[in-house]
Amino acid sequence: MPTPTPTIAHAGVDPGDAVRTQPGTCVHGLDLGIMAVMENDLLLARRAALAGAAVGLRYFAALAQLPRELKSDGSVVTEADRAVEAAIREVLTDARPGDAILGEEEGQSGRGRRRWIVDPIDGTALFVAGDDRWLVLVALEEAGEIVVGVAAVPAQGTIWWAQRASGAFRADFSGPTATDERRITVDVDGRDVLRGSRLGVIPTDDELLPGEREMIAPLSVLASTVPWCTHAALLVASGELDLAIQARGQVWDYAATSLIVEEAGGRYSGLDGQTQPTPGPALFARSSLLHAAALEVLRAGAHPSAEVRVPRR
Repeated sequence: MPTPTPTIAHAGVDPGDAVRTQPGTCVHGLDLGIMAVMENDLLLARRAALAGAAVGLRYFAALAQLPRELKSDGSVVTEADRAVEAAIREVLTDARPGDAILGEEEGQSGRGRRRWIVDPIDGTALFVAGDDRWLVLVALEEAGEIVVGVAAVPAQGTIWWAQRASGAFRADFSGPTATDERRITVDVDGRDVLRGSRLGVIPTDDELLPGEREMIAPLSVLASTVPWCTHAALLVASGELDLAIQARGQVWDYAATSLIVEEAGGRYSGLDGQTQPTPGPALFARSSLLHAAALEVLRAGAHPSAEVRVPRR
């Protein structure tokens, strides 16, 4: 039985989302006849993320039987990670066989200007501990720019997404069906000062390495570090946090969440200021001014006055 297309209505979807082909057009060798309808990239990314979420939830319900392994870098990996990635790859490959795919577990397949970037279980340590904050991340990169990003939080039943120049959204979901869709934005009314700003730190406190604590310390002295119930970058996008710092990550950790934050009105970069997702620590902020101020503190390791504002350029 074919996998059903997730029922997600039109929030954040442009009229061109359904690409229609004329009678007699062949797609992947098939004559579609009269006006066949194809998913656009955003709808496909959401379907792929929800397919992965369904697989992940089955493993999450049976954690006691799930063996843990260690990668060469010391991070945890399980059969669930590989199975979720395989499910996502199947959806993407069936729909876009000419696109490249980069996944955390299987590496890159294919070449070209279009590349799907997949983190099948972002937060495997949370997953194996029975913590519901793990994610399934799917993004599309075209010519070096992230143009679609989807983050599903399967155990919480939420899905977040963005398309370049089209805004950011979230919805609740159960199986393939999403409901209560709404546009999200950063908190636009907050003051652009560091003292008292709401900061989320990724990973969780018990997973931070000593060097990472030292790196974050100058910022956490000024900001108010608060616990996060959903990935802190997503909470920046929805206006519940002002800042989020991720102490470590790879391209697949940032591809989807960076676009969601940016399309919600916020800013993302590595600590080197690079705005394209790259390996290393990264910073998410609800405004350009707050982002610049936080970067200054992190780079200098200093504690400037909490009332110092970065001048507008």
